[in-house]
Amino acid sequence: MAVPKRRTSRSKRNMRRANHDKVVAPNLIACPNCGEPVIAHRACAACGFYKGKSVTASAKS
Repeated sequence: MAVPKRRTSRSKRNMRRANHDKVVAPNLIACPNCGEPVIAHRACAACGFYKGKSVTASAKS
Protein backbone atom coordinates (compact mmCIF):
# COMPACT_ATOMS: atom_id res chain seq x y z
CA MET A 1 0.00 0.00 0.00
CA ALA A 2 1.27 3.49 -0.86
CA VAL A 3 2.33 5.59 2.11
CA PRO A 4 3.90 9.08 2.05
CA LYS A 5 7.66 8.92 2.62
CA ARG A 6 7.82 12.39 4.21
CA ARG A 7 5.32 14.49 6.08
CA THR A 8 3.88 17.38 4.04
CA SER A 9 5.02 20.66 5.55
CA ARG A 10 2.51 23.28 6.75
CA SER A 11 3.64 25.58 3.95
CA LYS A 12 3.07 23.03 1.16
CA ARG A 13 -0.24 21.92 2.66
CA ASN A 14 -1.50 25.51 2.91
CA MET A 15 -0.32 26.37 -0.62
CA ARG A 16 -2.34 23.44 -1.95
CA ARG A 17 -5.45 24.41 0.00
CA ALA A 18 -5.20 28.12 -0.89
CA ASN A 19 -6.39 27.52 -4.48
CA HIS A 20 -9.95 26.80 -3.30
CA ASP A 21 -10.42 30.23 -1.69
CA LYS A 22 -9.01 32.48 -4.42
CA VAL A 23 -10.96 35.66 -5.11
CA VAL A 24 -11.14 36.44 -8.82
CA ALA A 25 -12.03 39.89 -10.12
CA PRO A 26 -15.06 39.90 -12.46
CA ASN A 27 -14.44 40.47 -16.17
CA LEU A 28 -15.67 43.95 -17.01
CA ILE A 29 -16.67 45.09 -20.49
CA ALA A 30 -17.65 48.52 -21.77
CA CYS A 31 -21.39 49.15 -22.05
CA PRO A 32 -22.19 49.52 -25.77
CA ASN A 33 -24.71 52.28 -24.98
CA CYS A 34 -22.84 54.57 -22.54
CA GLY A 35 -19.32 53.11 -22.26
CA GLU A 36 -19.38 52.47 -18.49
CA PRO A 37 -17.70 49.28 -17.22
CA VAL A 38 -20.30 46.52 -16.75
CA ILE A 39 -20.16 42.84 -15.75
CA ALA A 40 -21.00 40.71 -18.80
CA HIS A 41 -24.63 39.51 -19.16
CA ARG A 42 -25.93 42.11 -16.68
CA ALA A 43 -27.93 45.30 -17.21
CA CYS A 44 -25.85 48.49 -17.08
CA ALA A 45 -26.20 50.25 -13.72
CA ALA A 46 -25.49 53.64 -15.29
CA CYS A 47 -27.93 53.71 -18.22
CA GLY A 48 -30.21 50.69 -17.59
CA PHE A 49 -29.68 49.09 -21.01
CA TYR A 50 -29.22 45.37 -21.75
CA LYS A 51 -28.84 43.97 -25.28
CA GLY A 52 -29.77 47.33 -26.78
CA LYS A 53 -33.02 47.72 -24.85
CA SER A 54 -33.90 49.78 -21.80
CA VAL A 55 -34.74 47.33 -19.00
CA THR A 56 -34.54 49.54 -15.89
CA ALA A 57 -35.29 53.11 -14.99
CA SER A 58 -32.18 55.13 -15.79
CA ALA A 59 -30.42 57.00 -13.00
CA LYS A 60 -29.34 59.79 -15.37
CA SER A 61 -32.68 60.46 -17.07
